[in-house]
Amino acid sequence: MARASKDAVAALRFLSQLTIPEGRLAGKPMRLAKFQKEFVRGAFAKDCAVALLSIGRGNAKTALSAGLALGHLVGEIAHQPKREIIFAARNRDQAKTAFGFLVGFIQGLPEDEQEAFTIRRGSRLEVETDLNGGGLARVIPADGRSILGGAPTMAILDERAAWEREKGDNLENAILSGLGKRDGRALIISTSAPDDTNTFSRWLDEPPPGSYVQEHRPEPGLPPDDLESLLVANPGAQQGIGATPEWLVAQAKRAIARGGSALSSFRNLNRNERVASDDRSVLITIDEWLAAEVSPEALPPRDGPVVLGVDLGGSRSMSAAALFWPTTGRLECVAAFPTNPGLADRGAADGVGGRYTEMADRGELITMGDTTVPVDRFLANVVALLDGQAPAAIVGDRFRHAEFVEALRGASLDRVPCVWRGMGWRDGSEDCERFRRALFEGRVKTTPSLLLRSAFSDAITLVDPAGNHKLARGRSTGRIDAAAATVIAVAQGVRMQGQPESKARLAWA
Repeated sequence: MARASKDAVAALRFLSQLTIPEGRLAGKPMRLAKFQKEFVRGAFAKDCAVALLSIGRGNAKTALSAGLALGHLVGEIAHQPKREIIFAARNRDQAKTAFGFLVGFIQGLPEDEQEAFTIRRGSRLEVETDLNGGGLARVIPADGRSILGGAPTMAILDERAAWEREKGDNLENAILSGLGKRDGRALIISTSAPDDTNTFSRWLDEPPPGSYVQEHRPEPGLPPDDLESLLVANPGAQQGIGATPEWLVAQAKRAIARGGSALSSFRNLNRNERVASDDRSVLITIDEWLAAEVSPEALPPRDGPVVLGVDLGGSRSMSAAALFWPTTGRLECVAAFPTNPGLADRGAADGVGGRYTEMADRGELITMGDTTVPVDRFLANVVALLDGQAPAAIVGDRFRHAEFVEALRGASLDRVPCVWRGMGWRDGSEDCERFRRALFEGRVKTTPSLLLRSAFSDAITLVDPAGNHKLARGRSTGRIDAAAATVIAVAQGVRMQGQPESKARLAWA
């Protein structure tokens, strides 16, 4: 580990002199945990202008930043005359949390030192001091116009993932431009955002030069009550900071039992995962999908008719096909990308790293064509996986009817019955509901598939005023083609299972 800078050493020394203002350790000297010391060293490194901390709720990130703000306010850390500290949050009430910690730390100082501070709690939330050249700490809501022309020397952007996109970005840009006037420093702290397109997620995934990133996020797809991964997101739990390990496990089990938004919220806030906490826009949760995955030995056989669901990608995008045997519940899925650009470049552009390359290594993703996938060849390859069994029905998008018919003819599948489904509110709502019901009833089984896990993690539903759902992407670069193909294939299989068997009729001559 690199040697701590002069400012980092001063920060660590100052924090050790503070008294914890609230909680079960209130009144005791502040003792930093290992992850907190790491953040202080990284945040106050010589070349760092922006420090980012992503961690589960209740791990004292706001209290830590407030203590650093006080050290800067009194001139003990990164001394400058006429210092200005900004506490920024989505709204004034949220910013009051950090401001409350700052005031609490001041009230823990000796009485003669408290007299050096002026605290204002009226229409403006401010703390002012004349120590070491003077300093001012103030609270602002997420409105960038409120600080234009300012020159802060430190800014704390609290719960950045929860800010409104337009107002939040405006405030952030105004703060960062102001910090540049006096070599200021920004501390951006938050639990994980619900998706990769959030500005806070982009800070973490693509940090610009001069940034320090510390993210405590466990591997995706693990059970919510897995203690080891819970401690990754909550490193303070074993050091007396925030919730105890026992409480976290108990809350995880409660969230599992309740499911829905309770489980999504626990994953987002307590496990620090990028999961949408609003269940109105979630097709299925990660845990609901994982219940459908079985080992290859436990996968049901290919018995009975098979339904082929196809989602055709546009130019330069993914195409996917799902094979579903409604009699046994067996599901198989495969997808294809054009060869240009390569999978590694696509993964970097879509913000998923090497995920596409890993899918290809697992045999779930293939490449064909140059800049577009030749649909007829793709369908022919999918049908070849059936080892001679003809699909009982092919389900496709009504909007792509002409292109679909040409592809079926090129793949010699034009004699197979086709079922045309719309992807809007009417057909989409029915297909989503039939798919969910089949999944929850245990009528869908598949082997572990990174392709499907990735697709369903990006899949959400948009809801109209009548409560109808239609499938949509949760992020602009998300690939939900495999999820769309699976939904329409399973929904058609369920419809076929529900149809009454035809009986022979006798007619008298």
